[in-house]
This record gives sequence, C-alpha cells and structure tokens, in this order.
Amino acid sequence: MLVKWIRCTVTDPRGFERGQRKWAGLLGEPGFRGQGGGWSRGRPGVAHVFAFWESRPFYDSFMARSHDRLAAGQSGTYKDIQVKLFEHRFDVKTGFEPRFTDADVVRLAHCRVHADRVEHFALQQAKVWNPAMAGSPGMLRGVFGEAPGHEFLVLSMWQSAAERGKYRPERVERLSVRAQTDADVAALAGDVVQLEPSWTV
Repeated sequence: MLVKWIRCTVTDPRGFERGQRKWAGLLGEPGFRGQGGGWSRGRPGVAHVFAFWESRPFYDSFMARSHDRLAAGQSGTYKDIQVKLFEHRFDVKTGFEPRFTDADVVRLAHCRVHADRVEHFALQQAKVWNPAMAGSPGMLRGVFGEAPGHEFLVLSMWQSAAERGKYRPERVERLSVRAQTDADVAALAGDVVQLEPSWTV
C-alpha cells in the first residue's frame, strides 16, 4: 500500500474546503483505498491530507489521468505545499484500514533516520513503540511507512484528542530512551490533525 501525505499552508480556507470536497471524485478510481485529513491543532492555517493507494502503479496511473482535473478546484487557495509518498511497511496495532469515520484526530511523526540506523529504528518501532501505542486507550489503528532517503512516517488514528492526551510526555520520554530514538533519528517533525469529516473520501 502507498501512503501519500500532503501538507500545505492555506490562504483561502473557504475556497480550500470547497475544493477539498471535490476530491470525492476519487471514488471509483482503480486502486484508490481512501482519503481524509483536516487542520493542524498546533499550526494555524496548516492543512494535512492523507491518501491511500493499493500500489504505486495505480497511483501513477491516476496522476497521469485524473489528478489535475480534481486539483484544479483548489488552485490558488494554498501555498508551501509539500507532498511525500511512503510505502507501507507495517501496521501500528493490527489490521490497518484507511478509514477516517470513527477517528477524531490523527497523530503524525515524520522522521529522517541516520542511514546506518534504519533497521534498528524500524525494529524499535515494531518492538517498543507499537505495543505501547496499541495499548493506549482510544488509539484505533495506524501505519508505519518508509520513503527513499531514510524517511519514515508514523500515522496513528485516535478516537479523540483527550484520549491522545493520555499518552503522556513522560511515558513517551521513557519509551524514547528504551528505543534509543535520539541515536536513530536525525530530524523529527510531528503534528496532531483535527479531522474534518467533509474531507473524507
């Protein structure tokens, strides 16, 4: 499965939201699995969108055919767009499905990992972080993806921001030490996204 992450700074929120609803045109595209997104809770005006495709060939075919027509609806409503593609490596918890209807927030962590620490980082994600997140109340499901250049994306879906808040900083710090995260990670950026139901496809 291919995970597409889009982040942009929105300059015309109403126009952007109108355009976002037009992405309903993705339904019926071969290989399309689902899309959702919303607003950053910490950075005003920043929008995140997550799309899921069965494979890279299906995605490439869509980009060549229908993408530009759908994207035209949002032209001029944002700036500073960043688009990244990640290959699904494993699920966080089990049985990941790209569904957004039962989730309230998505937590994302974007990591750039030192080249010689990639396997260690992935192993710790599976052995230390996954069980901790899976055992957190309100955590529904998640996905761990990898991109060329030793980049990783960890997405987790939560029932509510309050539940995510129970995943306390001191606990995260303890897990970080255990997983030797500081030795693995060259750069880390995270965000919490308040999902907008009307953006779900």
